[in-house]
Amino acid sequence: MPTLNSIAPFFVVDDLEASLDFYRHKLGFDVTHRGGGDGQDDKDFWGIVQRDGVMIMLKAIAPEIHPQPNSSRHEWARWDAYVHTPDPDSLYEEFIATAVPVHRPLEDTGDGLRAFEIKDNSGYVLCFGRPRS
Repeated sequence: MPTLNSIAPFFVVDDLEASLDFYRHKLGFDVTHRGGGDGQDDKDFWGIVQRDGVMIMLKAIAPEIHPQPNSSRHEWARWDAYVHTPDPDSLYEEFIATAVPVHRPLEDTGDGLRAFEIKDNSGYVLCFGRPRS
């Protein structure tokens, strides 16, 4: 059977530059692609950020189209993405050092994870963790 290696969520954002800046400077991602503008007066409206095997696509669609994080729809849909990391404790410390907005602190969760949640500048909630051993 063919192997699947990764998935990239697609987040609608209000301000592409602010989102690229957040992922780059707060979360340590690289901006690997960006485009949409003509290189003259038009600003880019999409970008891709990546850190290790994790990639997230970001796009500013139109002024009237705003982010709609899952948690804004229902309290039980609190994550927009789950990112597996073998060492959530070290990653948590890294994010605390860069003042990343923590949505839920690092803990052993009731659903069997060692994990924490952050909220990005558009309100999307990302959970970073691993199954408890």
